[in-house]
Amino acid sequence: MSAVFVPAVVRGRVHEADPVEFPAGFHGPDPVGLLPVLPLRDPVALSDLQSVPFAEVVDLLAELGGQLALSRNDFLQEALSLLPEFSDLTADVLRSTYLQLPGLFAPEAVWALAERAIGAEFLDGWVSSGGAAVRAFGARAVHVIAGNNPIIAAITVVRSAVTRGDAIIKAPANDPVTAPAILRTLVELAPEHPLTRHLSVLYWKGGDTGFERGLYHPAQVEKVVAWGGFGSVQHVTQYLRPGLELIALDPKLSATVIGPEAFASEAALRETARLAAADVGVLNQEGCFNARVIYAATGTDEAGLATALRWGAMLHEEVQRLPAALSTPARRFDPELRENLRGLAAAPDWYRVVGGRGGEGAVVVSLSAEPVDFRDALSGRVANVVPIDDPAEAVRAMNSYTQTVGVYPDSLKRVLRDTAPLYGVQRLVSLGYATHFRPEVPQDGMEPTRRMIKWITDESYDPASTHPFAHLAPDAPAWAGEVR
Repeated sequence: MSAVFVPAVVRGRVHEADPVEFPAGFHGPDPVGLLPVLPLRDPVALSDLQSVPFAEVVDLLAELGGQLALSRNDFLQEALSLLPEFSDLTADVLRSTYLQLPGLFAPEAVWALAERAIGAEFLDGWVSSGGAAVRAFGARAVHVIAGNNPIIAAITVVRSAVTRGDAIIKAPANDPVTAPAILRTLVELAPEHPLTRHLSVLYWKGGDTGFERGLYHPAQVEKVVAWGGFGSVQHVTQYLRPGLELIALDPKLSATVIGPEAFASEAALRETARLAAADVGVLNQEGCFNARVIYAATGTDEAGLATALRWGAMLHEEVQRLPAALSTPARRFDPELRENLRGLAAAPDWYRVVGGRGGEGAVVVSLSAEPVDFRDALSGRVANVVPIDDPAEAVRAMNSYTQTVGVYPDSLKRVLRDTAPLYGVQRLVSLGYATHFRPEVPQDGMEPTRRMIKWITDESYDPASTHPFAHLAPDAPAWAGEVR
């Protein structure tokens, strides 16, 4: 049996009994044995958290954030020591993500999420508006989170706390330790607080029907927030029915559009290569928001191709210069991608490959206005520079699979932002800032935090002023009844 044990945390209790071995290479409590205590079968049991003032939630999250300082948190230190065995990120990069965790729980970040994504007043009571009152209620939800970045676990905890929902978090196989470490910290800090009692995390293998059939039922789960690939979403869809809503944060790819201004001077060439390197290489290109195909308006004539080749070499150089805390050579470079790069190197009339001899990453420069056939598989700090004549050409190559587009200069972003979304683009950002994730703004073309909430209305009418049939028969006679 693997030496790595991952406990479950269920409603303020840490569970370590009845261990089973998982194919992912670790063991933990048998999820089937936890079914009697895992889902919240009585919806009224959520009223304790619903009645907690939002300011108190903010205060508790701030305390939790303070306890998540890596230097003094034994749970996080243990998790960080184990995580490189499962993650595609290297130890240095993982450590830098753990150092960011406290900031996600800071009061200003939590208030920004509540105010901009929801409206904090709706969390504390009924808000009147034109004869109706509206309130935000928490929902009973399962969160099938991705493991390509440990920050996702923290964001899930914060979003669940802000919406005051009942959350069951499925720990991912490539990061089974971060979410349990955060919740174990919360259990030590406030074991009996309603927030603690409505947060759970455990691992189960996706597709385990013996477990999932006992979990996914609208009588005890109202929403499923699913991050990740087709497989994780497919496991969930078979259980969907009226009353069980899927909020899918699908895997996406991201791109870059660079206008001709970037190639007008030596300083601009170098600066834009440095900015683009951040979008390509930070977090080892493991995020949906990392750039993969870079459309560069160098022109496609002989001079333009020469500029694209020169800039591509600069980009590769700048990726190698990224700090080790933010980016390193891939731990496991995709062997199929490596073979594809070797194949392109043997076709110099169509592509030029810079780097790629080891695991350090590469830049493929297309010698036409077409990206490589395997652009969806670019990873390990491998980017494809595609020369174009007009930035508008790049937008036409995008679709609903395109999450983030880094743009230079910002004036070009303002030109593209009214057209790019029609092709499917969901986020435009200044070049170099693609990996700046902001939980309080829409994500993947929607507002996931807002969708996690049940929006309830209370509508009031007076027969003396509004006839019950007025919406269907405007000429109906006056209401003759008397309400006593």
